[in-house]
Amino acid sequence: MSGNIAPSDLIDALDRQRRKLGFLSIPALIALTERDNVILDPFSTLISIHADIGSGNVFYPATRLEAPQPGMLAISDENTFYTNTTLIAADGPITIAHHNQFGDGTVTIAANRPGADIRIGSDGRFRGTIDLQGKCTLGDGCQILGNITARDITLGKGGSYRHPIADERGAVLKGHGQAMGIRLETGQVIAGEGRFDPANRRMQSFYHPDAK
Repeated sequence: MSGNIAPSDLIDALDRQRRKLGFLSIPALIALTERDNVILDPFSTLISIHADIGSGNVFYPATRLEAPQPGMLAISDENTFYTNTTLIAADGPITIAHHNQFGDGTVTIAANRPGADIRIGSDGRFRGTIDLQGKCTLGDGCQILGNITARDITLGKGGSYRHPIADERGAVLKGHGQAMGIRLETGQVIAGEGRFDPANRRMQSFYHPDAK
């Protein structure tokens, strides 16, 4: 019947478009599952041909990972990328260790300006409308929670949000607003309301007194 497209022809057509923009073909995405990665919807998941992907990661629908060349985007193991997570390693590298949660919400991590370099440790949690830019180091256990644009920040490493002692957890930004040039040590937190002021640093036990 005129106008019908065979499934194989449809996949080929989609893959031609993907290759033009430097993304893995649908069969190449499925091949990532051989290392225990989970691709819940390969039709809406876009991963650069240059991305270095470990094992045991979970990619929800509508996730996008961009890198124009090898060595720019490296993801280790057992991270979860919820819907509307975008990674852009255009002008600098993005490296992500293990067991992080990106979303739910809209999470954009963009190394897309000269000098950008974004390094994320393990056991972090990034939930809400998050826009991370510039030169950032987020240590193990760090969290960014809320509606936050952050650029050129350093968050000290510590235990995850499940760690029983609040002041030993990774540093946290929570609330809403812009966080520029912020540096927090282990156990510290700033709750922002429009902007994040270093003068408002507190220890996390202030908000979680039962976890001192």
